[in-house]
Amino acid sequence: MKKNIFFLMLLCVTFILVQNIEASRTINNEVVSESNITVDQINSRLLQLSQELNDINQQINDESVWQKIYANHLAYIKLKTNIEEISKKIRYYKSRGARRYHTKILELKSKKSQLEERLSLLKEYEQNPFKTVVKPNEIKNIPVVTNPIAIISAISFIKQLKEQLLRFENEITSLTKFVSLLEKKVSLLKEYLELEPENKIYKQELKQIEQELNDALDALSLNETALVVYRKKVDEIKLRLTDQIMEQAKKAGTIGISISVLLLFVLFFKWLIKRTITDNERFYMANKIINFVFVFLVVMILLFAYIENVSYLVTVLGFASAGIAIAMKDWFMSMLGWMVIVVGGSIHVGDRIRVDKDGMKYVGDVLDISLFRITILEDITLTTYLHNRRAGRIIFIPNNYIFTNMIANYSHATLKTVWDGIDFTITFDSNHKKAQLIAKETAKKYAKGYTDITRKQLNKLRSRYSLKNTNVEPRVYSFLEENGIRISIWYLTNAYATLTLRSTISSEILDQIKEQDDITIAYPSQRIYLDDKRFKIEDDKLV
Repeated sequence: MKKNIFFLMLLCVTFILVQNIEASRTINNEVVSESNITVDQINSRLLQLSQELNDINQQINDESVWQKIYANHLAYIKLKTNIEEISKKIRYYKSRGARRYHTKILELKSKKSQLEERLSLLKEYEQNPFKTVVKPNEIKNIPVVTNPIAIISAISFIKQLKEQLLRFENEITSLTKFVSLLEKKVSLLKEYLELEPENKIYKQELKQIEQELNDALDALSLNETALVVYRKKVDEIKLRLTDQIMEQAKKAGTIGISISVLLLFVLFFKWLIKRTITDNERFYMANKIINFVFVFLVVMILLFAYIENVSYLVTVLGFASAGIAIAMKDWFMSMLGWMVIVVGGSIHVGDRIRVDKDGMKYVGDVLDISLFRITILEDITLTTYLHNRRAGRIIFIPNNYIFTNMIANYSHATLKTVWDGIDFTITFDSNHKKAQLIAKETAKKYAKGYTDITRKQLNKLRSRYSLKNTNVEPRVYSFLEENGIRISIWYLTNAYATLTLRSTISSEILDQIKEQDDITIAYPSQRIYLDDKRFKIEDDKLV
């Protein structure tokens, strides 16, 4: 019985062993089959990963700016490491004996010096280079719009801010794209190393790319936060400047309307005086005064509109008045002279005046009296005939000459005539009384009209001036001179045409004197008296 039981147990064990061996053989065959499939797949996947890594490297190279930036950073780290290693070697050789290794130490120091020079060129890449390159420009010199001209600078500043913000956003977008490429490359390298863990090149590259990725992610996170802050700051500045621009635009519009209304009043007053004032001189002066008042009011409007603290301006001008007075003395004197001319009425447009300056004499008709100068047109006069021998020029006379130089007015206060004179010399034996009579009658004949006009004009001036001598008849004088008797005839003539009447009277006097036998015009001459007793003839020669 026991043998049977043992035999049965042996059969069972044998059966179980046989079954296990079969199962094990089946499993081993399946494992071997699966293992063969995995190797093919691995090779195929490795090839695919290599291709993808090549593609990703190509894309990273396209983003060459970031790659070069980080390459400079790596070069800085490498140079710094080399310098530290050389320093260690120098210390080592010095500890072994400086004299013994003197040449070696000098070589190492020279090499260290060269590396330090190269390191100084890459100093800016010492820290995370992505942080130094990707950063917003500092906003400086924010304009304040206080006048219409500042609106242009404010609009330009807003445009500049938009460009800076767009540049910052584009840099962050580019860095984000670069980070995604690095992340993809890290993922591919990790997968590749899982399939081929013995690839040392990819291990080293993975370590370098992970460090580069960490630096880029750190900079990206920081700059994304900076972008939010920068965008809010730009929006705040744009809003503030826009409000200031709108405020100044409204203010400028109000001032423009005020000046336009004032201009309409000025045009109305000019139209009114043109219809009421017939005298050209009075109309010209009234027109000048209206223009001056208009300009003054416009300046005052602009001054009080755009200067917030007028008392501050007055204080500044008070301190600067001394320097301004010295630097612009002639201008201030000309403006003061203009006020004297306009208020005093000593010179008007259309008057004939003469100005003496440094020995030069200018006679002409006043064309314009501006704030700084008098403009005259030089005419052909006795002055141009005797002195200048030039005429027809436009002469500009500063208004301050009214205080320092001689200015004569030939046609002041309705007077349009001046005294002119003609001188001629007769011989001592001529009938001087007849010559005086001829000169006086001739002057009366041709100057009668001007004599009557002057008499009326002087009667009108009695209310303004103290006139003692109002004799307007022609006057004749005779004087003993070295070469004869000088006859001087004076008469009134047109202030604007003295030469014409002088020429006429001179010709008439000359014609009448030629008809007289007892009057001879004198001219430089000599008389020689011969005494016969002082001469004798010797040898047919005059001794």
